[in-house]
Amino acid sequence: MTDASQTEKKKSRSLKPLGRLTPYVMRYRGLVTGAVIALALAAITSLALPLAVRRMIDHGFSHSDGRFINSYFVMLMVMAVVLALASAMRYYFVITLGERIVSDLRRDVFAHVTRLSASFFDVNQSGEIVSRLTADTTQIKSAVGATASVALRNMILCLGAIGMMVVTSPKLASLVLAAIPLIVFPLVAFGRSVRKRSRAAQDTLAEASAFANETISATRTVQAFGGETAAADRYGAAVETAYSAARAAIRSRSLLTGIAITLIFGSVVAVLWVGAHNVLEGTLSAGTLGQFLLYSVIAAGSLGALSEVWGELSQAAGAADRLTELLDEVSPISAPANPAALPDPSFGRVEFTDVHFAYPSRPGTSALHGLNFAIKPGETVAIVGPSGAGKTTIFSLLLRFYDPQQGTVAIDGVDARTVDPDRLRERMAIVPQDVTIFAASIHANIAFGRPGASRDEVRAAAVAAQADEFIARLDKGYDTEVGERGIMLSGGQRQRIAIARAILKNAPVLLLDEATSALDAESETLVQRALDGLMDGRTTLIIAHRLATVLKADRILVLDQGRVVEEGTHQSLIRHGGIYAKLARLQFDAGAEEIVAAATAAH
Repeated sequence: MTDASQTEKKKSRSLKPLGRLTPYVMRYRGLVTGAVIALALAAITSLALPLAVRRMIDHGFSHSDGRFINSYFVMLMVMAVVLALASAMRYYFVITLGERIVSDLRRDVFAHVTRLSASFFDVNQSGEIVSRLTADTTQIKSAVGATASVALRNMILCLGAIGMMVVTSPKLASLVLAAIPLIVFPLVAFGRSVRKRSRAAQDTLAEASAFANETISATRTVQAFGGETAAADRYGAAVETAYSAARAAIRSRSLLTGIAITLIFGSVVAVLWVGAHNVLEGTLSAGTLGQFLLYSVIAAGSLGALSEVWGELSQAAGAADRLTELLDEVSPISAPANPAALPDPSFGRVEFTDVHFAYPSRPGTSALHGLNFAIKPGETVAIVGPSGAGKTTIFSLLLRFYDPQQGTVAIDGVDARTVDPDRLRERMAIVPQDVTIFAASIHANIAFGRPGASRDEVRAAAVAAQADEFIARLDKGYDTEVGERGIMLSGGQRQRIAIARAILKNAPVLLLDEATSALDAESETLVQRALDGLMDGRTTLIIAHRLATVLKADRILVLDQGRVVEEGTHQSLIRHGGIYAKLARLQFDAGAEEIVAAATAAH
């Protein structure tokens, strides 16, 4: 057996993951104290009931004392009121505690996940992560709230009832105590099976949720290709797998409950039989037997409830295990203990020195091979090359989504690995080709990089990005909700929102990944003017597939297989007749040189 499988086996047999919730519980000592007091009061009241019954049978009935019986019934009513109040308090405290802990847990897990490196998301599905944040935390909420309080209440009742049984009749109690190991052993043995199967059910459900999330977000593509049936069949198969795993867990829990109840109440019947004979022999009073019987029922009922609660706690342990896996995930991209300071103000110098890099998910395939280049402050440099040449990888390293395996990526002469990633990214603004628009208002989307920006600042950025005109035509203007992934906007409108976002950030280094690719000819001309103004005085890197967008660059770097193979201006590279010239011929007509030269002159 491998180390990984041994670890998984140990996890499946332990409630230890629930122990990771202790710091969350201890944040709210007031709620915990209130819950414990309410639990203790309810348990004490329940355990006092058999004492009252015994005295009523032995004294009230035997002496036919009506007044005595009346007083005890009044006492029983008072005990019922106390029990009701204690139960209500217990419910309030424990449910509130469960809601509070799960809210904190969700916030902490989400905050942690958002800071994990890109390599984590390369191999983990977003839908599966969301499932942990929703389904697993709901399972924990139930455990920390109702389930945990029921477990504690029944544990107190069971121990208290056993103690009172010993006080009431040591002889009968010895019979009960001898049966306890026979009852507890199946609980522990089957509890392990429940935990293992519950974890499997949660994992398969998360996989189904991940596929559903991916499919729903791409509904138009699915429908355009007639893939509804295939998607439904795949999701149906995933759901059936989750159902089968859940049914296996339910089967284990059902068997656990059945065995526990049989053993528990079988032992009660056996003890009652012995006690009945003791009453007939005169060695035990009827009231004492009644008291012992009530304590036996309380103890048996508590153990039976614990068998059910144990299964729920096992499910919660599986959920906690999955969440703590996320919290334990360590990002390789983090701020060093003593981060280096970047120059202030920033110069915007960018330098790659002998950079070698392979994506963690594909360690055997190098994306960059000894890459070297330097960009001066304020310079505009275009990066072109065939697909897979490493253009996007350069942006990922600059933003420190990854660190190179060898070599140095430096900003203003400072190695990016020695800088706090947050401070590093403050120096950069990016306009990606695949624009991310959130399900929020247009104002919130533009202000995403500067949440505190005023309406005037946001509008000024939109004006500069040629977006204000179409925003003004919308019913609610800047307060218009744009839908998930900006579905209510056209591709060109989403691109201009992204450009406005970058303009508002006002960073010294600008990264443009085909920033005008989704625009029509008219919008492209307008936005290009806005970008010209934005690029003025800033270091700008442009990833370009359409060569017509890089004609004004100060320099063009041509990448091929992770290396700079050509460097120069557009005209010099055309004359060189290398990869760039070949790309130009593929994109333009036979008279590429003349057309491109004319376009250059027009600029």
